Amino acid sequence: MRFHTFLASLLLSACAMLPSTTQAVTCFVVRHAEKVDASRNPDLNADGLARAQALVDRLARQDLSAIYTTDFMRTTQTVLPTAYPASHPAAEFTARLRAAHPQGSILIAGHSGTVPAIVAALCGCSVTPMPDDEYDRLSIIHIGANGRKSLHVERHGAP
Repeated sequence: MRFHTFLASLLLSACAMLPSTTQAVTCFVVRHAEKVDASRNPDLNADGLARAQALVDRLARQDLSAIYTTDFMRTTQTVLPTAYPASHPAAEFTARLRAAHPQGSILIAGHSGTVPAIVAALCGCSVTPMPDDEYDRLSIIHIGANGRKSLHVERHGAP
């Protein structure tokens, strides 16, 4: 946990030095992959590890400037470990995210209860709730330099 907090602090400090002019940004938002059980902090199962690799393959050509994940095993195993509190309100988290990253591409991993709210806050649009058994939704929000926002949803990994 301390390591995740340290990484998050380092990332936010580095991002604070970016120019403050708003340019295009693309956010990739996913839910963690399949987990071994319903305990509070489970690992990913074999299907989840395969889905995490599919996400790596899908985003291989993206030059990610930041990766955010909650501090649970299943999300950190889905993406690289930099943590944000799962309890932060989506609007507060996305406002801080936009201020820290005025340009580039960002990957965010969350949970079925947080991903739709984060996507909605980023795109300013309605987002379909995420059922507990949905692991393959990849929401791509593009925010242009002019502030225009668009949402594209695709699937990653095996159905």
